[in-house]
Amino acid sequence: MSNSEPLYLGFDLSTQQLKGLAVTSDLKVVYEAKFDFDADSEGFGIHKGVITNLEAHEVYAPVALWLQALETVLERLKDNGIDFGRVRGISGAGQQHGSVYWTEAGEHALQGLDSSKNLTAQLDHAFSHPFSPNWQDASTQAECDAFDAELGGQQQLADVTGSKAHHRFTGPQILRFQRKYPEAFKRTFRISLVSSFLASIFLGRIAPMDISDVCGMNLWDIKAGTYHERLMALASGSSNSSTLKQMLGSVHHDSATALGNISPYLVRRYGFDSFCQIAPFTGDNPATILALPLRPNDAIVSLGTSTTFLMSTQHYAPDPSTHFFNHPTTPGLYMFMLCYKNGGLAREQIRDHINTILPSMDHTHTRNLTSWNAFDQTVLSSPALGQASLESDLMRMGLFFPRPEIVPNLPAGEWRYSYSPSTRALNDHPEGWKRPHDDARAIVESQLLSLRLRSRALVTADTASGTPPQPRRVYLVGGGSQNSAITKVAGEVLGGVEGVWKLDVGQNACALGAAYKAVWTVERGQGESFEDLIGGRWKEGEFTEKVAEGYQSGVWERYGAAVEGFERMEEEVLRLEGRAS
Repeated sequence: MSNSEPLYLGFDLSTQQLKGLAVTSDLKVVYEAKFDFDADSEGFGIHKGVITNLEAHEVYAPVALWLQALETVLERLKDNGIDFGRVRGISGAGQQHGSVYWTEAGEHALQGLDSSKNLTAQLDHAFSHPFSPNWQDASTQAECDAFDAELGGQQQLADVTGSKAHHRFTGPQILRFQRKYPEAFKRTFRISLVSSFLASIFLGRIAPMDISDVCGMNLWDIKAGTYHERLMALASGSSNSSTLKQMLGSVHHDSATALGNISPYLVRRYGFDSFCQIAPFTGDNPATILALPLRPNDAIVSLGTSTTFLMSTQHYAPDPSTHFFNHPTTPGLYMFMLCYKNGGLAREQIRDHINTILPSMDHTHTRNLTSWNAFDQTVLSSPALGQASLESDLMRMGLFFPRPEIVPNLPAGEWRYSYSPSTRALNDHPEGWKRPHDDARAIVESQLLSLRLRSRALVTADTASGTPPQPRRVYLVGGGSQNSAITKVAGEVLGGVEGVWKLDVGQNACALGAAYKAVWTVERGQGESFEDLIGGRWKEGEFTEKVAEGYQSGVWERYGAAVEGFERMEEEVLRLEGRAS
């Protein structure tokens, strides 16, 4: 690497840490540093990056903690040998939906920072409220009810904003903030999202919100490309929404253009070049889809403690159970997202049950109760949908929720059914279901069938191969992507014209996506898309590995029939639990 080669920084301000990394023009990571909020900070009273008020269902983070973290990460990057003078562009990602409340004095302080002093000391009184609500906050049920009702129902709100009302979304949070802290709301001059807050520090002035992250507020009319007047009036607690509009400020529509040059404070204090460009910062989920040149009709499935499904799509088809955002770089595309609370935890419970009662299947003397070997072998040795005979056996399917679920909206519980595709009959007492043996494949299939059910209207057919509508590629990330049984079933259920791939970027997806966005903003040619520039430089072999076949004729169609039964099963369980819409 040449000492004069340009560098680009990407930052990820997540719930539990701030990470920064530097990449070269050819996307090679050359420097990294992080600040772990629990391990590296003192005096904030946090646990796992947040403060929790269980009685009020509140979860929030101290804004001063983030300032301390940024200063430390910059110092650690410098200690690692980076020359900030070589940095030509910076972007970042922030945990979605959180809000930061600035005073008018805070904006002035940001513009006049003294390079001989640290950020924390100079911005001590910059905020009308010292905390930012975290995405885990669940204190806004009354406000969510008001948002859902304002336009006539959850579907109507989703049609406009891309999502029904959610506890964590910024609009309901602002409404609760002005109700609970009216004096602090009066002192508020500007409101930032977490992403635009971090961009503001680098820019030296309050940064506009990003065109993708603004969609996580329940305030932005996605098709109209502007704030929705009635929702803004609701959030402001007044028929006049102009004050809230001024607080939120403008939205940066053109993702390809920089917000401006870096703050003079950072030039003087850390040695950045004064012409270093600050690209728009976005949310953590939009940044994730920028960690690879994700093409339309590609899907990312994150198989962690929770399950997240992301797609880049041309189709805008909102539903109360899903999320739609503007794409963070490409006009005309949308980011489709599904979030499930029950992912790895549910699979682990069945794994543990199998390990406890079945003979050791790995032929070792000491059984490892957290090993996936027995679970994997059980999944792979079980017939698809529990049908040893296609002619005589009914399909078996179930729902497994150790925690209350949001997709669908159900309490914790387990439900098992059999289904006949020919008669469309459901039976809640399936014959011959052996627990936990049959649960292993059923839970993997259940989680994947839910993804297929809710994404089927967005995928398109591949005309070249003649395959039916399905993803071009399915990329798996997270702990579950290491599991060969899960990857195999993923290909069978979801398909994938070019197969199922494991995406291995460690824990760096958001920061990498941000750094790649900075590269694109600074180096792109006239009209060159993010996908074309990054796709031309991204070394697929370093980050991806094909781990399973995708579309398999006959098998995929069989799971298509199961999707219809799965949808009927969900509707029946919702009815039984009194949750039917």
